[in-house]
Amino acid sequence: MARTKETRANAAPGAGTIFALRAIGLVLLARWLFSMSAMDLTTSLSAMASSPWACVNLVFLFLLIFLPGARAVAERPFHPLPQWLRQALRLFAFLGFLFAVWVVSAFAMSAGWRRAAQTVAATNGWLLVAPALYAAVLWICRPRPLWRTNIAARRFAIGRYAVSLDPLTRTVSVWAERRKVGQYDARELSVRWADGAGTRSAAPPTPVIALHAAGDAVTQSAPRASGAPSLARAAFGRRPKIELLWDSPAAAGHNRQTVFRAALTTEGDRVAARALDSTLRQV
Repeated sequence: MARTKETRANAAPGAGTIFALRAIGLVLLARWLFSMSAMDLTTSLSAMASSPWACVNLVFLFLLIFLPGARAVAERPFHPLPQWLRQALRLFAFLGFLFAVWVVSAFAMSAGWRRAAQTVAATNGWLLVAPALYAAVLWICRPRPLWRTNIAARRFAIGRYAVSLDPLTRTVSVWAERRKVGQYDARELSVRWADGAGTRSAAPPTPVIALHAAGDAVTQSAPRASGAPSLARAAFGRRPKIELLWDSPAAAGHNRQTVFRAALTTEGDRVAARALDSTLRQV
């Protein structure tokens, strides 16, 4: 099958993430240079050399603007950044957010809220924009799976884990964010349900999503009469969880191994978990 050529009108998924991070980095750099323009070059360099926080900001801005190793690839639309770069940006953004919030809060407590409001207006809102930009980097670099759930293509996203099933070879590949956890025989995998309190149930949840491999059609069957872990407990602060288990008689010492354990925080996670459970039962 011919591959779709990526053009500017048809950019690879993940290009928007790269663009957003670089835009935030350029805004932070422009504001920093504007603040330093009030001082002469010698004073600016000496202040930067004596400030560890300035060195941290320089490294953060370098990574944020140049993004070494970042590349938008269709196979991993939510992870265009290397894992080390994403973790580094999260760390620096978290430190920057804490520092910005602390500086703004300390100034507001010492100068008073009226003077703080005047300063916000005089700086065109930068005292509030700076923490928001650091928080935006944190949100963009949050833990995510490789892709969204696509039941027809047998791709499932649960929490930060991504699961892909090949119906021809009956193999299942599992990724934790961008790192590949392993590849398993689909007949040796099973889903174990656990409620928020930690009690496990072997019965599958309802309704069951049936996947017909012949035509890749997706149909929904009637709910089973058997019991299922109650997803309503999430409303009381106890999120339901699932475990993907690998039970291989041929693997000595690896019988009944937990591939991953994930909490079902969203409705999309719950739908993907039901579909994965039903698919593995039909293999």
